[in-house]
Amino acid sequence: MQSGTERKARKTKFFERVYNIFDKYKRALLVQCDNISARQIHDCRKELRAGNSLMLMGKNTLIKAALQKRLTKPIRGDPDFEGRSKTWTPIDYMEPFVKLLKGNLGIILTNHDLADIKEIIDRHAREAPAKVGAIAQCDVWIRAGPTGLEPRQTLFFQNLGIPTKISRTQIEITTDKQIIFEEEKVGSNEAALLQKLNINPFSYKLKVVNVFDNGKVYGPEVLNITPETIVESYKKVISNVACLSLETGIPTKASASHSIMRVFKNLLAVTFESDYTFKQADIIKDAAVAVSASHKKSADEEPDIQEPQEEEAEEDFGGGAANLFGDDSDDY
Repeated sequence: MQSGTERKARKTKFFERVYNIFDKYKRALLVQCDNISARQIHDCRKELRAGNSLMLMGKNTLIKAALQKRLTKPIRGDPDFEGRSKTWTPIDYMEPFVKLLKGNLGIILTNHDLADIKEIIDRHAREAPAKVGAIAQCDVWIRAGPTGLEPRQTLFFQNLGIPTKISRTQIEITTDKQIIFEEEKVGSNEAALLQKLNINPFSYKLKVVNVFDNGKVYGPEVLNITPETIVESYKKVISNVACLSLETGIPTKASASHSIMRVFKNLLAVTFESDYTFKQADIIKDAAVAVSASHKKSADEEPDIQEPQEEEAEEDFGGGAANLFGDDSDDY
C-alpha cells in the first residue's frame, strides 16, 4: 500500500509530464473509445508514436486537473510558487481544451496534419458482428443469391420476411432485403441470421468527436475537407456571386467576364444585320461560312437514293366484276 508521500510524488511526476506534453503539442483529436479492443489501441498508439504523435488513454480527471493548474499563473504564497515561477509560461490557447475532457475519451496529440492522423485511425478499424440490442452503425442488407444453408433453416428467413427458394439442396435468396436500419437496435432474429451467414456488418474504430487546433475547436467533419472540396465550394460561391451581379446590374469581378461576353454577342449580332463589322466578328463569320459550305458540299456529294416504288396493280373491271354475278350471258 502506497503512503501519502508516495502518492503525492507520483501525482507531481504525472503533472510534470502533462505540463511537458501540452507545451510540446498544439493540435489534438479527442476520440471515443467504445467497443475498441486493447489490441487496436496498442497498434494505433505504436503507429502514432512512430510519427512523433502521442495517444493518452484514461486518467482524464487527472489530466484535466493538471492542465488547469498548468494554465493558472503562479501566485506568491502557493506552496510551489518558487519552482513554478521560474519555468511557467502562458498557454492560453489550451483553455478551450479543458472543456472537452468529458466522458470516455482518448486524446491524440500531434503537430502534424490532423487528416493524416485520421487516416491512421481508419487503418486500425476492425470488423464486428451485429450484437443483440446494439445500435446499428449503418443499414444492413441481405443480398440475393445462394446462402449455403440447408433447407431446414428457412425459418430464419421467414421470420424476417426474406423471399427464398430451394436450389440445389440449399437456400437461395431471391430478392435483396434490408433487415437492419441505421440508429435502430439490432434484434435477435437479425443477429442470428447474420451470424449464420457469417456476415460482420459493422466496423469499430476510434471515433473522432472533436478537433482541436491551436486553440480552436471544430467538429469531426472538418477532417473530410480536401483541396478538391474547397475548389468546388469556391466555384459554387463564385457562380452565385456572378448570377446575383448579373441580375442586379452591379458589376463584380465574378460577373465581368460574363458581361463582356454578353456585349460581344450583341455586337456580333449587329454585324450580321448591318454593314458594320470588326476584326473578331469577321473571324467568326468566316468560320460560320466555311462550316456552312462544308455541309453543303457533303450534302451534294451524297448519292440520290430513291426508294423503289411498288407497281400498282392493274384494275380489272371486266372479269372480276362479271364473276360476281356469274358468267356473261344475255340469257335471262
